[in-house]
Amino acid sequence: MVNVNINDKILAVAPMMDLTDRHCRSFHRLLSKKAKLYSEMINTGAILYGDAHRHLDFDRDEHYVILQLGGSEPSDLAKAAKRGQEWGYDQIDLNCGCPSERVQKGSFGACLMAEPDLVADCVKAMKDAVSIPVSVKHRLGLNEMNPDHPVDYQFALDFMCAVAQAGASQVTIHARNAVLKGLSPKENRMIPLLRYDIAKRLRTDLQKHFPQVKVLLNGGLETNQMIQQHWNDFDGFMIGRAAYHTPAMLLAWDRMIDSQGQENGYFLNDQTWLEIQEGIIRYSQSWLHQLGGDQTERFYLAGITRHVLGLAHGLGGSRLWRQQLSDHRLIAPVKTDLQIEQFFTQASRHLRIFSDERDESFTSQYDD
Repeated sequence: MVNVNINDKILAVAPMMDLTDRHCRSFHRLLSKKAKLYSEMINTGAILYGDAHRHLDFDRDEHYVILQLGGSEPSDLAKAAKRGQEWGYDQIDLNCGCPSERVQKGSFGACLMAEPDLVADCVKAMKDAVSIPVSVKHRLGLNEMNPDHPVDYQFALDFMCAVAQAGASQVTIHARNAVLKGLSPKENRMIPLLRYDIAKRLRTDLQKHFPQVKVLLNGGLETNQMIQQHWNDFDGFMIGRAAYHTPAMLLAWDRMIDSQGQENGYFLNDQTWLEIQEGIIRYSQSWLHQLGGDQTERFYLAGITRHVLGLAHGLGGSRLWRQQLSDHRLIAPVKTDLQIEQFFTQASRHLRIFSDERDESFTSQYDD
């Protein structure tokens, strides 16, 4: 576990449904020691009345790890936050940004922005229940709001001030509106305009009243160069799909933090690849042992390999590598430590970082 300097910029992998599970987070931790990692959004009901172990358990090497909750009932959120702290999470985050209609039916997510007093009550209830930080992730506005209009801008600022007053130590702005009807979650990540300039103004105005509250930028950040461009405008950055699909970008994050954003490059050579691969093998073997005994048959390596497919992005031979890591005929029989090691070693054998020679058994269709 890396000690967190409160003065450091924050680089975080966004919470993503069906993606940022424990296996994904453990893989990302191999790439960056200082990144903050979020759980998927978990409904309070799943924690309080469902299989809490399945939803909350995580590997201790994941720290700093944040539990993101979905809910709108202050008392339930307080109980779920307390469970999260007891389980060992470093921070609790409330989702007020998800535009999914399914989430809206549960009266949480982005629709909560229309009820800032309720959100403030939720934050206060959680803050009273735990000693770890509480934060909120939200959108720039709702539906057809125009952040250039003083009333709509004030709507967003009032929301942020309300949660800060209630005790939130961090807010993350997804710098787009959430359109609650007519757009899918995917379209909501692409169609509403990105307004980094408005997010920057909101940070400045919020910190006039609450200078201790950190403001993170989220939305549309696809490269480390983009993060660097806005380095001095925010207290941190949250990256979602880009971090998932091109995870090698995380290799630069520790150096970016240490250099105050001056260094953002990384070099994925054969030595670095082997170090990461060894970490993936160790983690996979550890997971096999955790299941152990009669549960060994439950071990299915695809639960891990699906999260690492983007690592070889841009490398020669990566298409074949991805195919092998996705081939269930090859994955299903893997049930021992040795088979795990052999599986990953074999998959990497034809990557061009290990050989300049072309394997004649594979045609150009496998090259990126």
